[in-house]
Amino acid sequence: MEWRDEGALLSVRKHGEGSAIIEVFTAEHGRHAGLVRGGASRRMAPILQPGAQLSITWKARLEEHLGAFTVDPVKSRTVALMSGRATLAAMGAIAALTAALPEREPHPQLYARTVDLLDALGETADWPARYALWENALLTDMGYGMDLSECALTGTMQDLGYVSPKSGRAVSRAAAGEWADRLLPLPRFLRLDSPEADLAEVLEALRTTGHFLQAELLPATGRQDLPATRTRLVQSLQQR
Repeated sequence: MEWRDEGALLSVRKHGEGSAIIEVFTAEHGRHAGLVRGGASRRMAPILQPGAQLSITWKARLEEHLGAFTVDPVKSRTVALMSGRATLAAMGAIAALTAALPEREPHPQLYARTVDLLDALGETADWPARYALWENALLTDMGYGMDLSECALTGTMQDLGYVSPKSGRAVSRAAAGEWADRLLPLPRFLRLDSPEADLAEVLEALRTTGHFLQAELLPATGRQDLPATRTRLVQSLQQR
Protein backbone atom coordinates (compact mmCIF):
# COMPACT_ATOMS: atom_id res chain seq x y z
CA MET A 1 0.00 0.00 0.00
CA GLU A 2 1.29 3.46 -0.85
CA TRP A 3 -0.08 6.97 -1.28
CA ARG A 4 1.19 10.53 -1.53
CA ASP A 5 -0.50 13.57 -0.04
CA GLU A 6 0.13 16.90 1.66
CA GLY A 7 -0.86 17.82 5.19
CA ALA A 8 -0.37 19.85 8.34
CA LEU A 9 1.60 18.29 11.17
CA LEU A 10 -0.51 18.03 14.33
CA SER A 11 1.67 16.14 16.80
CA VAL A 12 4.97 14.32 17.24
CA ARG A 13 5.96 11.72 19.82
CA LYS A 14 9.21 9.82 20.15
CA HIS A 15 9.13 6.12 19.33
CA GLY A 16 11.95 3.74 20.14
CA GLU A 17 15.56 4.83 19.84
CA GLY A 18 15.42 7.46 17.12
CA SER A 19 12.07 7.30 15.39
CA ALA A 20 8.87 9.28 15.88
CA ILE A 21 5.18 8.72 15.37
CA ILE A 22 3.55 11.77 13.83
CA GLU A 23 -0.05 12.65 13.18
CA VAL A 24 -0.98 14.81 10.22
CA PHE A 25 -4.20 16.27 8.87
CA THR A 26 -4.03 15.56 5.16
CA ALA A 27 -5.97 16.80 2.17
CA GLU A 28 -7.19 13.44 0.88
CA HIS A 29 -6.62 10.99 3.74
CA GLY A 30 -7.86 12.97 6.72
CA ARG A 31 -6.24 12.62 10.12
CA HIS A 32 -3.54 10.02 9.73
CA ALA A 33 -0.68 8.71 11.88
CA GLY A 34 2.53 7.08 10.74
CA LEU A 35 6.10 6.24 11.74
CA VAL A 36 8.98 8.46 10.65
CA ARG A 37 12.26 6.59 10.89
CA GLY A 38 14.90 8.92 12.27
CA GLY A 39 12.14 11.36 13.19
CA ALA A 40 13.63 12.02 16.63
CA SER A 41 17.00 13.07 15.20
CA ARG A 42 18.43 16.58 15.33
CA ARG A 43 18.26 16.74 11.56
CA MET A 44 14.53 16.14 11.53
CA ALA A 45 13.67 18.33 14.54
CA PRO A 46 13.32 21.60 12.55
CA ILE A 47 11.07 19.83 10.02
CA LEU A 48 8.81 17.96 12.45
CA GLN A 49 7.38 20.96 14.25
CA PRO A 50 3.60 21.11 14.91
CA GLY A 51 1.94 23.33 12.34
CA ALA A 52 4.42 22.55 9.59
CA GLN A 53 3.10 21.81 6.11
CA LEU A 54 4.56 18.55 4.80
CA SER A 55 4.62 16.52 1.62
CA ILE A 56 4.05 12.93 2.68
CA THR A 57 4.48 9.47 1.25
CA TRP A 58 2.87 6.67 3.29
CA LYS A 59 3.76 3.01 2.85
CA ALA A 60 2.48 -0.10 4.61
CA ARG A 61 2.05 -3.77 3.81
CA LEU A 62 -1.65 -3.65 4.69
CA GLU A 63 -4.03 -0.69 4.79
CA GLU A 64 -4.86 -1.20 8.48
CA HIS A 65 -1.20 -1.04 9.54
CA LEU A 66 0.34 2.08 11.08
CA GLY A 67 2.72 2.37 8.16
CA ALA A 68 5.76 4.57 7.62
CA PHE A 69 5.91 8.16 6.43
CA THR A 70 8.56 9.74 4.29
CA VAL A 71 8.23 13.50 4.72
CA ASP A 72 9.53 16.57 2.92
CA PRO A 73 9.04 20.14 4.18
CA VAL A 74 6.68 22.39 2.25
CA LYS A 75 6.27 25.28 4.68
CA SER A 76 7.44 26.00 8.22
CA ARG A 77 5.14 28.03 10.47
CA THR A 78 7.31 27.83 13.59
CA VAL A 79 8.26 31.52 13.78
CA ALA A 80 4.65 32.70 13.49
CA LEU A 81 3.36 30.13 15.98
CA MET A 82 6.06 31.09 18.48
CA SER A 83 5.06 34.76 18.31
CA GLY A 84 3.00 34.61 21.50
CA ARG A 85 1.13 32.50 24.04
CA ALA A 86 -2.14 32.88 22.18
CA THR A 87 -0.81 31.53 18.88
CA LEU A 88 0.89 28.60 20.64
CA ALA A 89 -2.33 27.81 22.48
CA ALA A 90 -4.31 28.06 19.25
CA MET A 91 -2.01 25.52 17.57
CA GLY A 92 -2.44 23.18 20.53
CA ALA A 93 -6.21 23.61 20.46
CA ILE A 94 -6.36 22.87 16.74
CA ALA A 95 -4.35 19.68 17.22
CA ALA A 96 -6.41 18.56 20.22
CA LEU A 97 -9.80 19.25 18.65
CA THR A 98 -8.86 17.77 15.29
CA ALA A 99 -8.31 14.52 17.18
CA ALA A 100 -12.12 14.29 17.35
CA LEU A 101 -12.18 13.56 13.61
CA PRO A 102 -12.48 9.89 12.66
CA GLU A 103 -9.04 8.62 11.70
CA ARG A 104 -8.29 8.30 7.98
CA GLU A 105 -11.56 9.91 6.91
CA PRO A 106 -11.19 12.84 4.47
CA HIS A 107 -12.67 16.21 5.43
CA PRO A 108 -11.64 18.39 2.48
CA GLN A 109 -13.50 21.57 3.44
CA LEU A 110 -12.29 21.50 7.04
CA TYR A 111 -8.78 20.70 5.84
CA ALA A 112 -8.78 23.78 3.61
CA ARG A 113 -9.99 25.93 6.52
CA THR A 114 -7.33 24.44 8.78
CA VAL A 115 -4.52 25.30 6.38
CA ASP A 116 -5.89 28.84 5.95
CA LEU A 117 -6.06 29.23 9.73
CA LEU A 118 -2.53 27.93 10.27
CA ASP A 119 -1.29 30.37 7.64
CA ALA A 120 -3.05 33.20 9.49
CA LEU A 121 -1.81 32.41 13.01
CA GLY A 122 0.58 35.11 14.09
CA GLU A 123 0.52 36.63 10.60
CA THR A 124 -2.85 38.39 10.31
CA ALA A 125 -4.70 40.51 12.87
CA ASP A 126 -7.96 38.66 12.30
CA TRP A 127 -6.66 35.19 13.17
CA PRO A 128 -8.68 34.96 16.45
CA ALA A 129 -11.91 35.42 14.46
CA ARG A 130 -10.71 32.87 11.93
CA TYR A 131 -10.08 30.45 14.77
CA ALA A 132 -13.64 30.90 16.10
CA LEU A 133 -14.99 30.27 12.60
CA TRP A 134 -12.82 27.15 12.40
CA GLU A 135 -14.40 25.74 15.57
CA ASN A 136 -17.83 26.37 14.07
CA ALA A 137 -16.74 24.59 10.86
CA LEU A 138 -15.48 21.63 12.90
CA LEU A 139 -18.86 21.33 14.62
CA THR A 140 -20.62 21.46 11.26
CA ASP A 141 -18.31 18.88 9.68
CA MET A 142 -18.92 16.51 12.58
CA GLY A 143 -22.71 16.85 12.39
CA TYR A 144 -23.19 19.24 15.33
CA GLY A 145 -23.50 22.49 13.42
CA MET A 146 -25.80 25.27 14.57
CA ASP A 147 -28.79 26.35 12.50
CA LEU A 148 -28.27 30.09 12.14
CA SER A 149 -30.54 30.61 9.14
CA GLU A 150 -33.63 31.95 10.93
CA CYS A 151 -35.22 32.52 14.32
CA ALA A 152 -36.40 29.25 15.85
CA LEU A 153 -39.43 31.00 17.38
CA THR A 154 -40.63 33.40 14.68
CA GLY A 155 -38.94 32.33 11.45
CA THR A 156 -37.52 35.80 10.88
CA MET A 157 -34.04 36.16 9.44
CA GLN A 158 -33.58 39.65 10.89
CA ASP A 159 -31.72 40.73 14.04
CA LEU A 160 -30.59 37.24 15.04
CA GLY A 161 -28.63 37.70 18.24
CA TYR A 162 -28.77 34.47 20.22
CA VAL A 163 -28.48 30.69 19.97
CA SER A 164 -30.46 28.15 21.95
CA PRO A 165 -28.01 26.05 24.02
CA LYS A 166 -30.31 23.05 23.64
CA SER A 167 -31.33 23.07 19.98
CA GLY A 168 -28.45 25.05 18.47
CA ARG A 169 -30.94 27.21 16.56
CA ALA A 170 -30.78 30.98 16.24
CA VAL A 171 -33.15 33.28 18.14
CA SER A 172 -33.89 36.92 17.30
CA ARG A 173 -33.33 39.63 19.91
CA ALA A 174 -37.01 40.50 19.92
CA ALA A 175 -38.12 36.90 20.41
CA ALA A 176 -35.56 36.25 23.15
CA GLY A 177 -37.19 38.73 25.53
CA GLU A 178 -36.74 37.87 29.19
CA TRP A 179 -35.08 34.55 28.22
CA ALA A 180 -32.05 36.29 26.70
CA ASP A 181 -29.81 35.59 29.70
CA ARG A 182 -30.40 31.85 29.23
CA LEU A 183 -29.30 31.90 25.60
CA LEU A 184 -25.85 31.92 24.01
CA PRO A 185 -24.56 34.96 22.11
CA LEU A 186 -24.59 34.96 18.32
CA PRO A 187 -22.12 37.57 17.04
CA ARG A 188 -22.84 38.70 13.50
CA PHE A 189 -19.51 37.47 12.05
CA LEU A 190 -20.23 33.90 13.13
CA ARG A 191 -23.55 33.90 11.29
CA LEU A 192 -22.00 35.49 8.18
CA ASP A 193 -18.93 33.20 8.28
CA SER A 194 -16.68 36.23 7.86
CA PRO A 195 -13.67 37.11 10.08
CA GLU A 196 -14.61 40.77 10.41
CA ALA A 197 -15.01 40.98 14.19
CA ASP A 198 -13.55 42.68 17.22
CA LEU A 199 -12.08 40.78 20.16
CA ALA A 200 -15.26 41.03 22.25
CA GLU A 201 -17.24 39.37 19.45
CA VAL A 202 -14.59 36.66 19.10
CA LEU A 203 -14.86 35.84 22.80
CA GLU A 204 -18.64 35.70 22.51
CA ALA A 205 -18.32 33.30 19.58
CA LEU A 206 -15.88 31.10 21.49
CA ARG A 207 -18.31 30.94 24.40
CA THR A 208 -20.97 29.63 22.02
CA THR A 209 -18.81 27.19 20.05
CA GLY A 210 -17.22 26.04 23.31
CA HIS A 211 -20.64 25.12 24.68
CA PHE A 212 -21.42 22.85 21.73
CA LEU A 213 -17.92 21.39 21.64
CA GLN A 214 -18.32 20.34 25.26
CA ALA A 215 -22.00 19.40 25.16
CA GLU A 216 -22.10 17.61 21.81
CA LEU A 217 -18.78 16.87 20.15
CA LEU A 218 -16.56 15.79 23.04
CA PRO A 219 -19.04 13.31 24.61
CA ALA A 220 -19.33 11.59 21.23
CA THR A 221 -15.57 11.01 21.31
CA GLY A 222 -15.52 9.80 24.91
CA ARG A 223 -14.22 13.06 26.38
CA GLN A 224 -15.78 15.44 28.87
CA ASP A 225 -13.56 18.48 29.14
CA LEU A 226 -12.32 20.97 26.58
CA PRO A 227 -8.58 20.71 25.87
CA ALA A 228 -6.36 22.68 28.26
CA THR A 229 -4.81 24.43 25.27
CA ARG A 230 -8.22 25.72 24.23
CA THR A 231 -8.77 27.10 27.74
CA ARG A 232 -5.36 28.80 27.62
CA LEU A 233 -6.24 30.32 24.26
CA VAL A 234 -9.41 31.92 25.63
CA GLN A 235 -7.54 33.18 28.69
CA SER A 236 -4.81 34.68 26.50
CA LEU A 237 -7.36 36.48 24.35
CA GLN A 238 -9.18 37.78 27.43
CA GLN A 239 -5.94 39.36 28.65
CA ARG A 240 -5.36 41.32 25.46
